[in-house]
Amino acid sequence: MARSRQTSSALPLRRLRPLRWVWRGLLGLCLLVALLVGAYAIIPLPGTPYMLAERVRLGQVRYEWADMDAIAPVMARSAVAAEDANFCRHWGFDIDALRDAIDGGARRGGSTITQQVVKNAFLWQGRSWPRKAMEAVLTPAVEMVWSKRRILEVYLNIAEFDEGVFGVGAAAPWYFGVSAKNLSATQAARLAAILPDPKDRSAAKPSGFVRKRAASIADGAATIRRDGRAACFGG
Repeated sequence: MARSRQTSSALPLRRLRPLRWVWRGLLGLCLLVALLVGAYAIIPLPGTPYMLAERVRLGQVRYEWADMDAIAPVMARSAVAAEDANFCRHWGFDIDALRDAIDGGARRGGSTITQQVVKNAFLWQGRSWPRKAMEAVLTPAVEMVWSKRRILEVYLNIAEFDEGVFGVGAAAPWYFGVSAKNLSATQAARLAAILPDPKDRSAAKPSGFVRKRAASIADGAATIRRDGRAACFGG
């Protein structure tokens, strides 16, 4: 009888062991991400999960880190004008842009530059509730630890500008044969114009749509410089 009780009491413990390992794994993952958030506030990113996947698929990728001082200021302003005009005014989530995205359906996106950095630097591609939940937790954490200038610097370095071409340090010579520092306003606007769909758009041979979007971005970049919305990243 005593042996039967011992056996029955041991069964729940055996069932709990896998759960303990799951929780330990999640805790370990959280600690790793926290360490990376702290480290990436200072050091250049060696790559991202998506870059690694593309390197496996393509065999190689083009990626060259460029410090913000080595990037033309107009490129930074153009990226903000194209992707997140209120970048300096929010804490990681732009509620107004999100509301507009919901009202506009699939035609518009509501992710801020910070959210895109979190997704690309730390998480995986695709739409899923676990990824969105982790993004929601990490976005304010990155905003607290990193400066706005650093967030934009990382964004410009890990954004995909063509198939297997990551970061403006690689995109500027790839498309225009110049360094990121020497990009003109027109070139910067065209690079920003292809960011939502870099595999189907070209900055070097822009379609009519890309030209029109680039012109709008150039106007927006000039506007956010005048009205102070570029001040947080030294634009």
